[in-house]
Parts: sequence; C-alpha cells; structure tokens
Amino acid sequence: MPIARSQQIDLNVTPYYHCYVRCVRKAYLCGLNDVGKDCNHRRGWIVAKLEFLPQVFAIDVVSYAVMHNHYHVVLHVDREKALAWTPEEVMKRWRSLTKTSLLVTPTPETIEQWRENLYSISWFMRFINESVAVLANREDEVTGRFWEGRFRSQALTDEGALLACATYVDLNPIRAKMAPTLEKSDYTSIQKRVDAYKEDKPTP
Repeated sequence: MPIARSQQIDLNVTPYYHCYVRCVRKAYLCGLNDVGKDCNHRRGWIVAKLEFLPQVFAIDVVSYAVMHNHYHVVLHVDREKALAWTPEEVMKRWRSLTKTSLLVTPTPETIEQWRENLYSISWFMRFINESVAVLANREDEVTGRFWEGRFRSQALTDEGALLACATYVDLNPIRAKMAPTLEKSDYTSIQKRVDAYKEDKPTP
C-alpha cells in the first residue's frame, strides 16, 4: 500500500529529500522513443524548470540527473526563508507561477496557503511534471498520462545519507552507460559543476 505523501515528507525530521519520477510504462519519452523519434530535448525542458523554480520557491536543488525515461533530484527545503517573506513577496512569487488575477485581493488565509505551497516539494514537482507533460503531449499530438504516477520521495536524514544519495544521482548516467565521464553526463548538475570548476580554475 502506498505511503501517504505527508508521511514521506516531514520537514521537522529533515529538509533534504531525494525525489524521482518515471515516464509512463518506463518508455523513453525523453530519449529515443519506440517509434524512433529523438526526444532528448525534453530533458532540457526539465533542467530549465529545475533551474528556474528555485528562484521562486524556498527550495534549492542540490543535485539532479535527467535520464531518458526518468529523472532524479535532491532538494533542500528552506522553510525559514519562506516564513520570512512579506505577504507582498508571497503574492509576487505565487503570481509569477500561476495565472492568479492581479485584480483579486487574496485573503490573509489564502496568502498563507500560497506561502506553504512555495516551500512544498509536492508543488515544486507538480510545476515541473505538469508543464513537461503538457508540452510533450502537444508535441506528439496525443492526450493521456506522460508520467507513471506521482513522484516518489526519500528522506535524507543525515550528512552520510545526503552525500551517498547525491553521489548516486551524479553517477546515474555513467551507471546506465549513457556517458563515459562526469564531464560528458549531459542534463546533470554534476556536469555543470565540473564545467564551472574548470572555468574558475586558474591557468597554470
């Protein structure tokens, strides 16, 4: 029996979580699919969301790896940051994500609900998965589910678990034989970190 999301994520226990989600039927809907269409560009859609959403949410991306039929992401929830936002800041951030009318003045209760949404992993993942599914279905001219189901999450309760999980995520493309090295692991955070290190490294 599936574990309720409220039992999987408890910010009083840890702010760090490993989340992952698979394409429906584990199909390569972000790679070379079963009819020979190359859909690798969809991995870029996911990366773009992973880079944009932390600018709005009180959630940071620790590491990620976007594969052909699933993706992994390690997230850090900064609840205190969200609680420190003014109501105006909350409204600005939430409206940047949704089509909430500027003509409607939300109640204090609504603003507090938006605040909670802005440090909610469920909402963070929802904004990724729903937008990618809509774009992909539109591109393929189909309807129906793109993802296998709701994302799964794993609490990372200490530094050892966090390090082990981040390493597991970083090595995913190599383990799957999609890339020979970290530098060639496309659509991963480790590739970006390696590239950034090379750019900052002083010339001998």
